[in-house]
Amino acid sequence: MTPPFDALDWRSMSQQDRDRGLNNGEAVSGSADIVADWEARSAEIRKRYPQHLDLRYGRRERNRIDFLKTRDKGPTLLFIHGGYWQHRAKEIFALFAEGPLAYGINVALIGYTLAPDASLDQIVAEIHSGIDFLGKQLPALGGDAKGIVVSGWSAGGHLTAMALAHPLVRAGMAISGIYDLEPIRHSYLNVKLGLDAAMSRRYSPMMETGGTMKPLSLVVGSAELPLLRKQTADFAAHRARYGLPVTYEEIAGANHFTIMDELSSPHGRITTLIRQLFERTAT
Repeated sequence: MTPPFDALDWRSMSQQDRDRGLNNGEAVSGSADIVADWEARSAEIRKRYPQHLDLRYGRRERNRIDFLKTRDKGPTLLFIHGGYWQHRAKEIFALFAEGPLAYGINVALIGYTLAPDASLDQIVAEIHSGIDFLGKQLPALGGDAKGIVVSGWSAGGHLTAMALAHPLVRAGMAISGIYDLEPIRHSYLNVKLGLDAAMSRRYSPMMETGGTMKPLSLVVGSAELPLLRKQTADFAAHRARYGLPVTYEEIAGANHFTIMDELSSPHGRITTLIRQLFERTAT
């Protein structure tokens, strides 16, 4: 039986249990095969949309954006990939543009420098720089320049929350994200990430007093690790406490990887929530 969220306290866990409680790859059998399938399917998507790949927004190698255009002057979703800020790349995630593309939503996928080659300060700054660049380029790319919706998975969910304050961002869709970095700081993940107490607090949305009034949708899988489900539930409660627009859903039966099926499908729940965010923020 899964313990209630209020009984979960990472501080009372052993180091081993805390590390295992954050290790999605270990928790999901066959996760490496799932990601390999994502990569293969995404390569096919990139072949279908070759016109605007690897647009450079900064000087570092991963400072690139893929813009998949399906409709002239269509709205734009910016997707931020996950991997605990230290793994994976935008190219693996083109598959998840398929749901939004089916509804005339253009999709941009952003790359960023990974830890330990970049600190979290630098990673967050790169995302903001990429949004600046995208906003300026949208008219030339044929997209609607009236703001974007940002989405991301896992660490990308965290970066979505950090991007919400950007003036060009209309709303956010965060999938299975991390919103309190203190458990991360006290886990195996910090070997490469290098968080200190000040940085952890600075980039933990849960530690903010208040926040932006822009709509934020939060989703997590019901079969995900309890500590990570708690992160999403706690952050939804935090935003509600401050009167900030938020929705919270658990996707029944979904784990940390299969939840993304709800974005790759035009009929997926996450695709629907993204469409609703565009509708709510239309000007």
